[in-house]
Amino acid sequence: MLGISRIAVFKRIKSGKLKARKIGRAFYIERRDLPEVLGVVVGEKEKKNIDEAVTRAVKQYGETFRLLGKE
Repeated sequence: MLGISRIAVFKRIKSGKLKARKIGRAFYIERRDLPEVLGVVVGEKEKKNIDEAVTRAVKQYGETFRLLGKE
């Protein structure tokens, strides 16, 4: 379903990139977390990264963007 191996899933759970809870010996991923994991929805962390990248680009190339906008 995720398009990655079992080992990759376990690594992502361990690193915190994938939210899951352990019940007994099995890990469960909540259905509400699946759209973000599958890349259907942009999560808050990704939104923050995008905003930071845009801010850096505008700071570095703001004048160039303004000139290109006039063309």
